[in-house]
Amino acid sequence: MNSRPRGLLIVFEGLDQSGKQTQAERLKGEVERRGRASALLDFPSYDTHIGAEIGAALQGAREYGPDVMQLLYVANRYEKKPQIETLLAAGAVVICDRYLASSIAYGEAHGLDAAWLREIQRHLPPPDLTILLDIAPETAAGRKTTNRDRFERDLQMLSRVRESYRAQAKASGWLRLDGERPKDSVAADVLTAVGRLL
Repeated sequence: MNSRPRGLLIVFEGLDQSGKQTQAERLKGEVERRGRASALLDFPSYDTHIGAEIGAALQGAREYGPDVMQLLYVANRYEKKPQIETLLAAGAVVICDRYLASSIAYGEAHGLDAAWLREIQRHLPPPDLTILLDIAPETAAGRKTTNRDRFERDLQMLSRVRESYRAQAKASGWLRLDGERPKDSVAADVLTAVGRLL
């Protein structure tokens, strides 16, 4: 009889500065305190060739259209697919800072077809839970005043991204949290939701 726990894929989504990294790191620590193996992945993952190309584009060193950018983001996730599948098969809790929904939200904000964005990602491991840390674009801008990439400076675009995220979060398998609240309050809600799956 196999007593190994089932692997879980938990994803944090939201605008930049919504607290995704903070909450992902806190959740990882809490999961490990409960005796579960865990891994934290950030997307885009800049440690690959495709990730380096994404980084160059975000800093203005490359000029790609929105469709090419999303293909790069999706390809970057496929690069990590074997690692994610191996971790899940071993019973680990895999925590992602951005994943499938980011391409849909940012792609839709640039006029791309959401159905196409879902289709090209359908062979990636599906999340068990996606947590939207919902903040206003003005909050995102206020929390980061320097070194913002070109997308982080466009409040109208960020508003469209937020609308897409909120629409996606109405589906099952999502939890939408008010990311404007204190970090401890958000973390408590995250842990309650994930605790039901552990």
